[in-house]
Amino acid sequence: MFRNLSPGAIGVRCTMEQALRLAPLGGFEGVDLEVAAAQKWGGPKEAAKRFADAGLRMGGFGLPIDWNAELSEYHRQLEGLGPVAEFAAAAGCARTATWVPSWCDKMPYDQAFEWHAERFRPIAKALKEHGCRLGLEFLGPKTLRASRKYEFISTMGCMLGLCAAIGDNVGLLLDAWHWYTSHGTLEDLRRLTDADVVYIHINDAPAGVAIDEHVDNVRRLPGETGVIDLVGFLRALHEIGCTAPVTPEPFVARLAELPPAEAVRIAGDAVARVWKAAGL
Repeated sequence: MFRNLSPGAIGVRCTMEQALRLAPLGGFEGVDLEVAAAQKWGGPKEAAKRFADAGLRMGGFGLPIDWNAELSEYHRQLEGLGPVAEFAAAAGCARTATWVPSWCDKMPYDQAFEWHAERFRPIAKALKEHGCRLGLEFLGPKTLRASRKYEFISTMGCMLGLCAAIGDNVGLLLDAWHWYTSHGTLEDLRRLTDADVVYIHINDAPAGVAIDEHVDNVRRLPGETGVIDLVGFLRALHEIGCTAPVTPEPFVARLAELPPAEAVRIAGDAVARVWKAAGL
């Protein structure tokens, strides 16, 4: 595993060039790849060189397709996925991810499962042709799905079932927040393999809130409250040999109000503290 910066995940707006300069200020070892921006630099070799010159690894790249779009639009966007994956992989970035709602207002669970599998299989296939992996994020909070007509995947185990139904290059975007709010355990994590985990988010939860009452966008910096056992979370993933990028995603509004360098330092310091506590 390595500490990775995705500027938008901490509320920082900047170019990728700026992100490469900011990341070391927070002790980050990697930065997510923006393929569209990197293409303007030239070919994938130039992108790889700029990351190498900055002493940074590539985390993941954004999935350039709205998999939930109307069918005609979905197919149009699917045609453009291959070139993006080809560029990213050639540059040295072979991970991408997206999230899957924990509800479905149009169909019950079993039908929704097959619908999602059918939507993601062509995406996974296009990515696999270029050696890329797809991470899918389950959403844990009960408050997200409680008022919906049909519930859908909200646990790690069920998401792994969907991944298996899609393809062998599909695994988890594993978010500590969603692991915690889905009542996940450390033993659940220890049953995973490196192939099961494509990308990781870490964060913390506010104190004094019952686990089933947490609201998704009300979070804290990693290690801020200790509500989420991030030390155990990271140790368990280390034990299974996980190699995924670990990115803070705290949804803390005050970070967006700070100068980018300060926001990156604060987020990086938070990650560094739990990293050290976990013995990594």
